[in-house]
Amino acid sequence: MADSKYREVSGRIYFGPFCLSPSERLLTRDGQPVDIGGRSFDLLLVLTEQPGQVLSKRELVKRVWTDVVVEDGSLRFHMAGLRKLLGDGEHGARYIATQVGVGYAFVAPFERIATTGGATQPSPADLVDSGPQHLSGTSNLPPRLTHLIGRERDVQLLIDRVVNTPLFTIVGPAGVGKTSVAVEIGHELLAEFRDQVAFVDFAMLENPAVVQSMIAGAMGISVQSEDPLAVILGHIRDRRFLLILDNCEHVIAPTAEIVERIIDESPNVRVLATSREPMRVRREHVHRLDALRYPEDPADISLDRLLAYSAVQLFCERASAADSALNVDEESARLIADMCKRLDGMALPIELAAVRVATHGIIATARQLGERFSLAWTGRRTARPRQQTLQATLDWSYDLLPEAEQVILERLSLFVGPFAIDAALEIAADAEIGSDEVAVALDNLTSKSLIAASRARGAGTYRLLEMTRAYARAKLRARGQEYFDAAAQCHASFFLNELEVATEQDEDVLQDARPLRQQLGNIRSALDWSFSRDGDSKIAVRLAAASAPVFLNLSHLVECRTWCARALSELDDTQRGTAIELELQGALGISLMFTRGNSPAAGGALTRALEVATELDDRWSQLCMLGRLHIFHERIGEYEVAASYAQRAVGIAKRIGESEALGVAYSLSGISHHLAGDQTRARHDLELSLENSPPSERGRTIRYGFDHRNRSAIALARTMWLSGYAVQADVIARQTVHEATELDHPVTQCIALIWSLAVHLWVGDLDAAEQALQAFTECAEVNALGPYIAAAGGLRGELAIQRGDANAALSALEESLSRLRAARYELLTTTFSLALTRGLMLGDRYPEARDLIDATIVRCVANGERYAMTELLRVKAEIVRRVDNDFAASEAILTEAVHVARQQGAKAWELRAVLDLADLQQMSGRRDQARELVEVVYADFPVTDHNPDIERARRLLTTLAS
Repeated sequence: MADSKYREVSGRIYFGPFCLSPSERLLTRDGQPVDIGGRSFDLLLVLTEQPGQVLSKRELVKRVWTDVVVEDGSLRFHMAGLRKLLGDGEHGARYIATQVGVGYAFVAPFERIATTGGATQPSPADLVDSGPQHLSGTSNLPPRLTHLIGRERDVQLLIDRVVNTPLFTIVGPAGVGKTSVAVEIGHELLAEFRDQVAFVDFAMLENPAVVQSMIAGAMGISVQSEDPLAVILGHIRDRRFLLILDNCEHVIAPTAEIVERIIDESPNVRVLATSREPMRVRREHVHRLDALRYPEDPADISLDRLLAYSAVQLFCERASAADSALNVDEESARLIADMCKRLDGMALPIELAAVRVATHGIIATARQLGERFSLAWTGRRTARPRQQTLQATLDWSYDLLPEAEQVILERLSLFVGPFAIDAALEIAADAEIGSDEVAVALDNLTSKSLIAASRARGAGTYRLLEMTRAYARAKLRARGQEYFDAAAQCHASFFLNELEVATEQDEDVLQDARPLRQQLGNIRSALDWSFSRDGDSKIAVRLAAASAPVFLNLSHLVECRTWCARALSELDDTQRGTAIELELQGALGISLMFTRGNSPAAGGALTRALEVATELDDRWSQLCMLGRLHIFHERIGEYEVAASYAQRAVGIAKRIGESEALGVAYSLSGISHHLAGDQTRARHDLELSLENSPPSERGRTIRYGFDHRNRSAIALARTMWLSGYAVQADVIARQTVHEATELDHPVTQCIALIWSLAVHLWVGDLDAAEQALQAFTECAEVNALGPYIAAAGGLRGELAIQRGDANAALSALEESLSRLRAARYELLTTTFSLALTRGLMLGDRYPEARDLIDATIVRCVANGERYAMTELLRVKAEIVRRVDNDFAASEAILTEAVHVARQQGAKAWELRAVLDLADLQQMSGRRDQARELVEVVYADFPVTDHNPDIERARRLLTTLAS
């Protein structure tokens, strides 16, 4: 065999009584040549190249039998012969260790002596007699990564501190990248320690008794005594040396004892260890290696920003290395970022997923990861066996645990996301495992990096990494369905109790959305099990009712709708007519209304909820359901029915006798008056509502389904504009939208935006209208609010009409009207019909415009929606004048429009109608009459107002006066 196929080995290697001379291909024992076969010699040479490290059978075969194909049997045969030749196992001598099913490692302490000129080499006896040996300057560090991603700060911090710190332990969970960091630091500090750096990998070591020998072997120290540690200390006591101990967790006890002796007796030695738990010895410093950074919400992040996250960088680099043709665009980067989030930023699973991308593509890999967290994906063939799959990595950690900790870890896998210690004690403890034992195990599992503790001040929570949770849950299921169901029932019961107790004790428990969002995974998991075939239907119904406010709070309306409908279908007779049914019916009604439209099912659910609340004499719930029914009937165009609910709400609120109740009731009443066309009473009731309403808070908002204070304010903005106060209306509208955005409640935000957009259009601020429309569209689409999504197209058409562009606007308006009517959403149809009429007029389609405006007027008279009647009549008058050239008829219609506006207190509509009427009078030569008519109305408007109607009035007055 040619020596070139091996890494160059200079000098001779002494171990025990043996001397290995690679250049001469000679093995001697006590100075006498040993008859050794070529394959056995090659095996011994390869093993001594990386002392202390397990070499896989595949690697050994590849290195030794390069020219032929052999079976594992040949390797075992030659390895057995080599052991026999060395006397492995005789009188306690150990040279080669076996890792069952994996490979072999050279574990004997040895000395490597460089060859210079033709000098003779010392014999083992010479070494013993010569005192402390000179440690080899040849480091056994594994190769460093070409590019270590996301660890620059960790590496620099440790480089700066390791040189002056006796012991630094890098602690972190499996797969986080501890070894890569340690190897990088070792290479960076080679010059600092003058190549006196030794790397010991305990990963494949099964016998703790060999720890000292492995350390000695990695350091190149020949040990011929029964106390290897004494020999090690003798060599390094006065030397500057860096010892790197990798994967110490399974031999933590003997390693800790050795390390403590070394740092106590060798002041210039520095130890850098990696482990899943600290060694807990004197003078130890711990560096916890966190996950790589990934975006929490990649949806709205640009490509450049996504690629700046270290987890995404690692994924892209590994995936590109596996597939040079890979193209990562913005959408692909978002999928990668989402996978990195699911993988908790852990380096090893990210690398495994990245390799998967090379064969399956980004989309398929993301889908597979989302469907089932895969623990069996394989990585590099050259990786350590326990790092080639997540399953192997976690098997390693799990098998090191005592049985009680294994059981507790499995039960804790039921938690999705963070959990407190009280929750852990409730679910993990039972008759056999007490609470004290769970508390101790929780601490131990945290120390071993199988559970992560939140480091945020005051958090007091724990969580399992996703891959650990998936692994532990599989172990829990493997114990049997009955065992799993018992644990899952404890989990569901715990969160049911938490939600019910919290709601009873504190009405504002839903005020802060952050803790709710953190527990959403647990609530979903509990619901999934409770409604499953093996679940508990009684827990399921109660849990659905208790969690409905959570889903409403977080605007997960589709989920709310699904769980409530399912619970109502399983409601038993004892639960009908109770607070449970009330909560389920009310939540189902409002979630149906805002996601699928104003269906009879939504109205039926809300009506039933009101019936139950009335039977229970629950006045606050009655007020809540009256508010939901009020907006429901407004949306389907039954304004008089809605007004009757508003009056009933006022009566309930007076009986409750609290300001908040009056604020809600007068909000309903004020909005009904506004839509009916009575702006004077509307302004009175809306201002009364705001006076009585407390500040907007999520707890109150969710109780009613939307924020009544915010809705009152935006309705007041519209009322103020109609009453002739455009500046105040604009200010109120902008402030209300800002408050709705801060509230972070999509339904409330959409209500504020959709009505503020009308104010911006009336004022003539088309840029502000465009911004409101964009925000409204995004909010509706992100939160799957179906009726509002349908409305967005109509609003865009209305804005286009205002800009004078009718071509694209007409189809958008027609489609939107069709979709809104299919969803029984009539609240915007008058506004859109007006816009569509103007669009038809811009296209000279006056007969169609006349038919549409006449039909709209008839509908508004019938259903009581009269706030826009003046504008409808004004547009009709223009059509009559243009189509029939009938000035008298047009003037009569405009006169009626002015009269309606004055009755309603709608000065803004009145001004528009008066200006059109004055134009007609001017055309017929009645300039003085026209000027007097405009002057009377114009005088009612503040001189500071600047909007298209005021400017038009000023121009007309100037023309009439000239």
